[in-house]
Amino acid sequence: MEFSQALGTHLKAIEARDLDGYLATVHEDASLILPNGTFLRGRDAVAEFHATWFDDPDWSMRAEIVRTETVGDSAFTVLSVVYDDLDPNGQPYQKVYYLTLYFTRVDGQWLLIHDQNTFY
Repeated sequence: MEFSQALGTHLKAIEARDLDGYLATVHEDASLILPNGTFLRGRDAVAEFHATWFDDPDWSMRAEIVRTETVGDSAFTVLSVVYDDLDPNGQPYQKVYYLTLYFTRVDGQWLLIHDQNTFY
Protein backbone atom coordinates (compact mmCIF):
# COMPACT_ATOMS: atom_id res chain seq x y z
CA MET A 1 0.00 0.00 0.00
CA GLU A 2 1.24 3.47 -0.84
CA PHE A 3 1.68 5.88 2.05
CA SER A 4 -0.93 8.27 0.65
CA GLN A 5 -3.55 5.49 0.80
CA ALA A 6 -2.60 4.60 4.38
CA LEU A 7 -2.77 8.25 5.40
CA GLY A 8 -6.21 8.55 3.81
CA THR A 9 -7.41 5.49 5.72
CA HIS A 10 -6.05 6.92 8.98
CA LEU A 11 -7.68 10.34 8.49
CA LYS A 12 -11.02 8.84 7.39
CA ALA A 13 -11.10 6.72 10.56
CA ILE A 14 -10.64 9.89 12.64
CA GLU A 15 -13.34 11.75 10.71
CA ALA A 16 -15.74 8.81 11.13
CA ARG A 17 -14.83 8.42 14.82
CA ASP A 18 -14.08 4.77 14.00
CA LEU A 19 -11.91 3.61 16.89
CA ASP A 20 -11.24 0.12 15.52
CA GLY A 21 -10.41 1.51 12.08
CA TYR A 22 -8.15 4.11 13.65
CA LEU A 23 -6.33 1.60 15.87
CA ALA A 24 -5.69 -0.62 12.85
CA THR A 25 -3.37 2.18 11.67
CA VAL A 26 -1.53 2.66 15.00
CA HIS A 27 1.78 1.04 15.99
CA GLU A 28 1.97 -0.81 19.33
CA ASP A 29 4.59 1.67 20.62
CA ALA A 30 2.93 4.84 19.28
CA SER A 31 3.28 8.13 21.10
CA LEU A 32 1.06 11.21 21.13
CA ILE A 33 1.83 14.75 22.25
CA LEU A 34 -1.20 16.98 22.75
CA PRO A 35 -1.05 20.77 22.26
CA ASN A 36 -0.91 21.26 26.05
CA GLY A 37 2.22 19.08 26.27
CA THR A 38 0.55 15.93 27.58
CA PHE A 39 2.61 12.94 26.44
CA LEU A 40 0.98 9.55 25.90
CA ARG A 41 2.95 6.43 25.02
CA GLY A 42 1.76 3.05 23.85
CA ARG A 43 -1.17 1.94 21.76
CA ASP A 44 -3.37 1.38 24.83
CA ALA A 45 -2.89 4.95 26.10
CA VAL A 46 -3.51 6.36 22.61
CA ALA A 47 -6.61 4.14 22.31
CA GLU A 48 -7.99 5.33 25.65
CA PHE A 49 -7.57 8.98 24.66
CA HIS A 50 -9.19 8.47 21.26
CA ALA A 51 -12.10 6.45 22.69
CA THR A 52 -13.02 9.41 24.89
CA TRP A 53 -12.46 11.94 22.09
CA PHE A 54 -14.46 9.94 19.54
CA ASP A 55 -17.37 9.69 22.01
CA ASP A 56 -17.66 13.51 22.02
CA PRO A 57 -20.25 14.33 19.31
CA ASP A 58 -19.58 18.09 19.17
CA TRP A 59 -16.21 18.40 17.48
CA SER A 60 -15.22 18.67 13.86
CA MET A 61 -11.89 19.20 12.19
CA ARG A 62 -10.69 20.21 8.76
CA ALA A 63 -7.17 19.26 7.75
CA GLU A 64 -5.08 20.37 4.81
CA ILE A 65 -1.81 18.66 3.93
CA VAL A 66 1.12 21.07 4.15
CA ARG A 67 3.95 18.61 3.53
CA THR A 68 4.44 14.87 3.08
CA GLU A 69 7.70 12.95 2.75
CA THR A 70 8.43 9.25 2.41
CA VAL A 71 11.92 7.77 2.77
CA GLY A 72 12.21 3.99 2.76
CA ASP A 73 10.05 2.57 5.53
CA SER A 74 9.41 5.95 7.19
CA ALA A 75 6.99 8.71 6.26
CA PHE A 76 5.55 11.83 7.77
CA THR A 77 2.93 14.39 6.96
CA VAL A 78 2.26 17.84 8.37
CA LEU A 79 -1.34 19.00 8.28
CA SER A 80 -2.81 22.40 9.04
CA VAL A 81 -5.89 21.74 11.18
CA VAL A 82 -8.90 23.87 12.07
CA TYR A 83 -10.67 22.26 15.02
CA ASP A 84 -14.15 23.31 16.21
CA ASP A 85 -15.75 22.12 19.44
CA LEU A 86 -17.93 23.18 22.36
CA ASP A 87 -16.52 23.93 25.79
CA PRO A 88 -18.11 22.40 28.95
CA ASN A 89 -20.58 25.33 29.04
CA GLY A 90 -21.71 24.65 25.47
CA GLN A 91 -19.87 27.66 24.03
CA PRO A 92 -18.19 27.13 20.66
CA TYR A 93 -14.46 27.56 20.28
CA GLN A 94 -11.91 27.02 17.55
CA LYS A 95 -8.27 25.93 17.62
CA VAL A 96 -5.80 26.10 14.76
CA TYR A 97 -2.72 23.90 14.88
CA TYR A 98 -0.24 21.79 12.98
CA LEU A 99 -0.68 18.04 13.19
CA THR A 100 2.46 16.07 12.40
CA LEU A 101 2.01 12.34 11.88
CA TYR A 102 5.01 9.99 11.63
CA PHE A 103 4.50 6.50 10.22
CA THR A 104 6.66 3.42 9.88
CA ARG A 105 6.10 0.53 7.48
CA VAL A 106 5.87 -2.84 9.23
CA ASP A 107 5.38 -5.95 7.09
CA GLY A 108 4.06 -3.76 4.27
CA GLN A 109 1.58 -1.85 6.46
CA TRP A 110 2.02 1.83 7.35
CA LEU A 111 1.46 2.39 11.09
CA LEU A 112 1.38 5.62 13.07
CA ILE A 113 4.36 5.79 15.41
CA HIS A 114 4.10 9.43 16.57
CA ASP A 115 1.38 12.10 16.58
CA GLN A 116 2.44 15.68 17.45
CA ASN A 117 -0.04 18.56 17.86
CA THR A 118 1.37 22.11 17.86
CA PHE A 119 -0.65 25.33 18.14
CA TYR A 120 0.30 28.23 15.89
